[in-house]
Amino acid sequence: MPILDFPAWRARFAACGRRLRVVRQQSLLHLEELFGKFIPAWLLAQADEGPNSRERIYTLRRTFWAFLNQVLNPGSPCREAVRQIQAFLHLHDLGNIDEQTGGYCQARLRLPLDLLQRIRCAIAAHAQKLSALSEPRCFGLRPKVIDGTTITLPDTPKNQRAYPQSRAQQPGCGFPLLKLVGVFCLATGALLSYAKGNKHQHELTLLQKLLDRFKVGDLALADRGFSSYVLIALLLQRGVQCLFRLHQARAADLRKGQRLAKQDRLFTWRKPCQKPRYLPNTLWKRIPAELSVRVLRFALQVPGFRAQSVTLVTTLLDPKAYPAKELALLYARRWRIELWFRHIKTTLGMERLSCRSPQMVHKELEMFFIAYNLIRTLAVEAGALYQVPVERISFKGTIDASRQYSLAIAQARSQKKQRQLLSELLCLLALDEVPQRPGRREPRAVKRRPKPHPLLNKPRHRFRDISHRSRYRKNRPQETRT
Repeated sequence: MPILDFPAWRARFAACGRRLRVVRQQSLLHLEELFGKFIPAWLLAQADEGPNSRERIYTLRRTFWAFLNQVLNPGSPCREAVRQIQAFLHLHDLGNIDEQTGGYCQARLRLPLDLLQRIRCAIAAHAQKLSALSEPRCFGLRPKVIDGTTITLPDTPKNQRAYPQSRAQQPGCGFPLLKLVGVFCLATGALLSYAKGNKHQHELTLLQKLLDRFKVGDLALADRGFSSYVLIALLLQRGVQCLFRLHQARAADLRKGQRLAKQDRLFTWRKPCQKPRYLPNTLWKRIPAELSVRVLRFALQVPGFRAQSVTLVTTLLDPKAYPAKELALLYARRWRIELWFRHIKTTLGMERLSCRSPQMVHKELEMFFIAYNLIRTLAVEAGALYQVPVERISFKGTIDASRQYSLAIAQARSQKKQRQLLSELLCLLALDEVPQRPGRREPRAVKRRPKPHPLLNKPRHRFRDISHRSRYRKNRPQETRT
């Protein structure tokens, strides 16, 4: 019977109703107790109107933290998230929900993509504020690192149309390829922005979408794939300095040009005759006819690099304000972006996504980047508090410690105990340093041998297995037939 039929009981049921609304709005997951301070509360508040305005079991806040828990636990299916919500409802005697994953998947589909983007940017900004208190700028500039990578998607018709597979593979034998270009903060390692496209789009084309993310006082660091006259000119127009590795197609005769020091010359580059296809005519007309750049060469001695001699091009023209040795050391730090992409793709498991439509693939990408930025921000906070370089703090160790301490923090009975546990967590992160390994080599070779299964060179419904698969030699071409 409705409560409105008993006006005298309204006061008694009001407190119960308020508690029920609070419980329904809780995110369920322990991760909010640890990472909630890095995300503005209003971003996950219930909307007044629209798709996320109704009272639901899968609220916006609860769906977000459940999705994040899946990302931080590689291989966690949607069924596990539903079971976790079921356990929470049974714990608080709130009834039961459908055991299927359809409701949760629809709730993930309702997550606004622009909201996830704002959350990622807010976390990265928080990490930059923490880092600014402990690490000074390089030459008074904010270094930002640029690089690209590729990930694979589930083989579905929708993903194939948006992100087609390689032409060298037959239909049904490959996976859709999604190309990414990311911009990272060198001081914190946080992902600031990114652009996505298919395999037909060059990395310079994708980077063109991110130029508005660069501000006056930034310093762009990138490898030779981004070393182009047009990109340097466009960044200079925005007040952004550049430090790139010289492209292999451009001659670097250091016997010419104005001499600044040994292996250090000042050159004047001329505008290319042909306009890049990705550049609009309005921007092409604004490109200057000439450009002064500084080219320097140094012997690379940092382990992990392939070349022994590296030639750089930069717009930092003053050799006294920007010594060549300091620029070489700064460019050597660019290698960290390879480790950051490895953290995202290998440690977090983003190398192969699981969503079956481009719309959900984009949201899954954002959730991976949010999870990565949260872990990096927690490491930056520990490094700033205990004066430890952020690059020495283990990323995998931070994830492992966060999983366990978030459970303990959520179960703490008082805020004082929660603050104590958080302080202990930051101390443990600062102590869990990656050891210095000078001279260590990490060749890109696989030690564990693959299983001798035949390669799928036809669609699965047409493929016929061959006999004696244990002696199949297509995966072992080095062996000769006896």
